[in-house]
Amino acid sequence: MTKRTPIIAGNWKMHNTLAESAALITALTKAGNKNHVEIIVAPSYTSLAKVAELAKGSEIQVAAQDVHWEDKGAFTSAVSPVQAKDAGATHTLIGHSERRSVFGDTDEILNKKVAAALRHGLTVIFCVGETLEEREAGKTLSVIESQLKNGLKDFTEEQLKGLIIAYEPVWAIGTGKTATPDQAQEVHAAIRAYLAKAYSPAFAEATRILYGGSVKDSNVDEIMAKEDVDGALVGGQSLIAEKFARIINFN
Repeated sequence: MTKRTPIIAGNWKMHNTLAESAALITALTKAGNKNHVEIIVAPSYTSLAKVAELAKGSEIQVAAQDVHWEDKGAFTSAVSPVQAKDAGATHTLIGHSERRSVFGDTDEILNKKVAAALRHGLTVIFCVGETLEEREAGKTLSVIESQLKNGLKDFTEEQLKGLIIAYEPVWAIGTGKTATPDQAQEVHAAIRAYLAKAYSPAFAEATRILYGGSVKDSNVDEIMAKEDVDGALVGGQSLIAEKFARIINFN
């Protein structure tokens, strides 16, 4: 079995001024990393360059929270992958549930964003997940398979090498509800099975799948103990240095 290096990623969402972001990243560079995980933070665009600059020389990598599908042009308010990379991002989130639900990003739009990110060498953290209604209707796996199939359409296994997938049950984001470790494992195993079928068993085995949905210092140990959980995409607690440090240094 491939030994997959765990990833602990923090999505700062629309939080933190420049000064607050600088203070947070400075504290996180001193957090330690006993498990030798990959650490990624996704600040807002206004703090991206500063956070990347302060993270230099540390083990922390920086992600954009989203990118546009064009490299430049008349797209007021958008940020291109070229700009994100220039500001210091090595990764980008694509398809976060808030982008899907609040901003109306469709599978087709997300597919174009993935293409743009890959074109410029950004590592994609592709987010999938079901709503409470979909879960209660027994549609969890079909919804996620559809999001993967359509969002990653027309890419070869070679193009997607290094892809990271984040499973975030929409009903567990910011609600305080968390999928149980067994529920997370079940979905992660299904995602891996889909990747094996759509691409190859080797690709599925190598791809890291993160869990995102109210991950906290109090539940990270049992979530990370699951075989197919390769890391966490953390929201709220990634804004609190000591909490996020505890998550990075899970047991």
